[in-house]
Amino acid sequence: MRYVVYGAGAVGGVVGAHLHLAGHHVTLVARGAHLAAIGRDGLVLDAGDGRHRIDAPATDTAADVAWTDDTVVLLAVKSHQAATALADLRAHAPDDVPVVCATNGVATETAALRLFARTYAVCVMLPATHLEPGVVVAACHPTPAILDIGRFPGGADATTAAVAADLRAARIESEERDDIMARKRRKLVMNLGNGVDASFAEGEAADELAELAQAEGERVLEAAGLSVTSAEEDRQRRGTILQRRPDLERRGGSTWQSLARGTGDSEIDYLAGEIVLQGRLLGLPTPVNESVVAATRHLVATGGEPRSLDAAEVLARL
Repeated sequence: MRYVVYGAGAVGGVVGAHLHLAGHHVTLVARGAHLAAIGRDGLVLDAGDGRHRIDAPATDTAADVAWTDDTVVLLAVKSHQAATALADLRAHAPDDVPVVCATNGVATETAALRLFARTYAVCVMLPATHLEPGVVVAACHPTPAILDIGRFPGGADATTAAVAADLRAARIESEERDDIMARKRRKLVMNLGNGVDASFAEGEAADELAELAQAEGERVLEAAGLSVTSAEEDRQRRGTILQRRPDLERRGGSTWQSLARGTGDSEIDYLAGEIVLQGRLLGLPTPVNESVVAATRHLVATGGEPRSLDAAEVLARL
């Protein structure tokens, strides 16, 4: 397979770099200062075995990709950026190209399927950071990620088998899953703490707020009749595969990184906001996740400092 990694940030950059190091042809799609740095110095992968320079073609549009019959798109943008990326792909990629959604949240796959019949989903377990243009940091070693894959809305096929095999050859753990969206919904519940981690000062109040957001998410998804992999099954899948690098300071999740970089946007509407949406569709109140969405939106809009809000104030209102 040849891979177009659309969104070469923390997730896409780490995956694309490992695929490149394993001998695959990889084209990176990035933007702004990150793309400029890649064009000048290559993509730098900071991994547990050192820093690697990835000299791969890089662009900001699918129009520049040399498309072939064996090309696969790995869509690794944030969920709120997916519409723009998919529109670019629709304009320039072959109609039958496989689009593999390595995104958080559970909305990108439906948007992709509207445009591309061959849509796939990946449950992303990949601790990484991207805070400096041209550099991505894999937080785990020797296995940097667990990327289970399935066809959307369900099942597996020759493409899932081929992509999973390529990922394993690149030192990334991957299995085919018929129930991939149930696994992504479990990851969504876990990600309901992202907005809390990004917006509120660390401490007991923030921990309680995150737990309340996750419990509310569990209730709403159950009321919606949506399948969710159990927390125990998720723990068993992770096991001891992902070993944190002792040389790295723990920073923050993807939403925290967006605030720390001052990107002016975040994917909160597709994390805690997904629970808010499902609640509104069902007529169920979701005050905890609405509060997290509102707080994160406020910090993004005002350019506020990450982790600058007091979770105790939200708990008191709740």
